[in-house]
Amino acid sequence: MPGSAQDSAHDWNRAASGPSRRTTVRAAGAAASAAFLLPLVSAAPAARAEQSRPDGGDGLQRAFAAAADEHGVPLSVLLGVAYLQSRWDGHGGAPSVTGGYGPMHLTDAHTALFRAPHHSEGTEDARGDLARPLRVPRTTVPEPRQLPARLRTLDQATKLTGLSAEVLRTDATANVRGGAALLAAEQKRLGLPLSEDPADWYAAVATYPGADSAEAAAAFADEVYEVIRGGAAHTTGDGERVALTARPDVAPDRRQLRTLGLPSAARDPRVEAPKSVSCEWIPAPYEQFGDNDYGNHDLGNRPQSQRIDYIVIHDTEGPWDTTIKLVQDPTYVSWQYTLRSSDGHIAQHVPLKDVAWHAGNWYVNAKSIGLEHEGFLTAPDAWYTEAMYRASARLVRYLARRFDIPLDRQHILGHDNVPGTTPATIRGMHTDPGPYWDWAHYFTLLGAPFRRTAGASGGLVTVRPDYDTHQPVYTDCDKPGQPCAPHGSSAVRLHTAPSEDAPLVKDIGLRPDGSDSTTGVNDTGARATTGQQFAVAGREGDWTAIWYLGQRAWFHNPERQPTAVHAKGLVVTPRAGATEVPVYGRAYPEKEAYPEGVPVQAVSPLPYKLLAGQSYPLGLRTPGEYLWATTFDPAGHRVVRGEDVYYQIQFGHRVAFVRAADVTVRRSGK
Repeated sequence: MPGSAQDSAHDWNRAASGPSRRTTVRAAGAAASAAFLLPLVSAAPAARAEQSRPDGGDGLQRAFAAAADEHGVPLSVLLGVAYLQSRWDGHGGAPSVTGGYGPMHLTDAHTALFRAPHHSEGTEDARGDLARPLRVPRTTVPEPRQLPARLRTLDQATKLTGLSAEVLRTDATANVRGGAALLAAEQKRLGLPLSEDPADWYAAVATYPGADSAEAAAAFADEVYEVIRGGAAHTTGDGERVALTARPDVAPDRRQLRTLGLPSAARDPRVEAPKSVSCEWIPAPYEQFGDNDYGNHDLGNRPQSQRIDYIVIHDTEGPWDTTIKLVQDPTYVSWQYTLRSSDGHIAQHVPLKDVAWHAGNWYVNAKSIGLEHEGFLTAPDAWYTEAMYRASARLVRYLARRFDIPLDRQHILGHDNVPGTTPATIRGMHTDPGPYWDWAHYFTLLGAPFRRTAGASGGLVTVRPDYDTHQPVYTDCDKPGQPCAPHGSSAVRLHTAPSEDAPLVKDIGLRPDGSDSTTGVNDTGARATTGQQFAVAGREGDWTAIWYLGQRAWFHNPERQPTAVHAKGLVVTPRAGATEVPVYGRAYPEKEAYPEGVPVQAVSPLPYKLLAGQSYPLGLRTPGEYLWATTFDPAGHRVVRGEDVYYQIQFGHRVAFVRAADVTVRRSGK
């Protein structure tokens, strides 16, 4: 087939973008799935529920101390378990991805399911993906007794404390008491003493998230004890400051794990993950079907064949069970890893040498690793647990070391940072993990926190709002036009002038008609996210301007509560004499580089321009490269490399590419 058509096949059928195979099969798979948790948290409440709190600014801290004393649980153990589940946040009484409530993540999946609005079918948004997963009819919701114990720990807490389920769901103090009661009851069930030594509680801690294997239980407990040894402090969304004093001497008795009777198996030799995480092998199928079609990934020989430059962070837009079923469908798409919210357990699906179909951009697919995190973009209070954040960070650190991938936002991308490949694909690009993913916390866990690297004359800024207190209004989480629940966000909003009343900047790729960007949670047209760097284009009072999508864009950045820090680095500008430079969504070779038998791929510019006088931070340098892989037999695959060199730049919310020959590289600042 012609080159452009062949590339389109990659970008739409195998790249998980727009109205692709992923969209249609996801809808079908969701409808057919028996996983009743699918609609758990697909819609967040329009406003946070009222959550009572003890008197005083340290009321939650006192609540933990009182509950620990009441039930004979070491305070450090109670705080450590809660930190891994919720970072001590009650999330306004809203349920987590897996139906957990409050700081202790007491699970009540049945209630969470019924509280979510029910609709007859899902809808599609601008991502070309289900805006919300399909609802399960009420008649198919399992009775509480049918749910596994790990999804109804709130019932157990009700029996142990005598408190009502509603109080345990909505009152933080009661919720903490319920969690302490569960830990104490488990310690007694195991025949272990209510010891004051946190080291004696390893088995009870390991059982708390309801892990289904010894490895997952141990990984969760090990992470809790790492928090206990290192200490932690956090201010919740309700303004409560909670702290766990470090206990570096605590050495838990890991032999207790044998008393749990959980199934255990030697790690599959195909698993590629650090030993410090729980990871199993659930392979994505490589199968032929239909008319010369196959799925759901391509066999490869990376990094010998192609360098791996990117790790792409996704969210699943569905629960664990459904996601695992879908990745095992040969007619669906694929990714390398799925991470579970409740305990951080990981499943690997595709060997790292092979190319998964996940990013919506074939060039990025060929040079990346995809991680899907159990969660929902449009449900801000269906939180990503600390257990999942920490397991993901351990995995990414391992991958970065193995493939020499820098730990920065030019290489660790959200799916929402991956560019469209042509003007026609921009509107269909996905927007997960969205503005509620805590990039600052994630990079702190990666050991690469975002810090100031220059003075005011450095010429760049690194976006870094305070996640918990920075709560811009988003809309469309539940219903069009309605505000989402107030929630911390990693993104700042960009205006055409230094004023909140000024219009948002335009994205002509998303809206060719020139209409304004919106506050929609899936609208990335006027959004800069934590860790991204931009060149300073001006300052006025409490506002900073940056170069963004070929225009000057302003964001609120007051000195007393900054949303960005000063930085310096290399930037690209149009070469001397050029008034504008084309921008690309992929770095493909020039036509002369293609050997006989490999169709030439069009190098199609995006509708944006890098204009004279503007500058954009340089992310990485790469040769033009294209993976030709359209046959089931990998012997027919070819990697085409050209003489053209490209620079990746932070051009807007998404990265982009420019030809090195079109630009000049210089240092930022004065």
